[in-house]
Amino acid sequence: MKKIDISSHLLQDNECVVLITCSKPSKEGKMQVEMSFEGDPTLAAYLIESAGSMINESELIESYS
Repeated sequence: MKKIDISSHLLQDNECVVLITCSKPSKEGKMQVEMSFEGDPTLAAYLIESAGSMINESELIESYS
């Protein structure tokens, strides 16, 4: 998966924005995870679900490569 510059995407006129962030893991392996969104909650949920599917699919493809 390629890295993107999110600032350029945030400046666009978007219908919905979902932001998920996490801290670096502690020595115990714990992370602080936060999520925020703007726009329609149903659309935000759809975007999160679709992103998860895309990541899982990408991992599956990489495991067969």
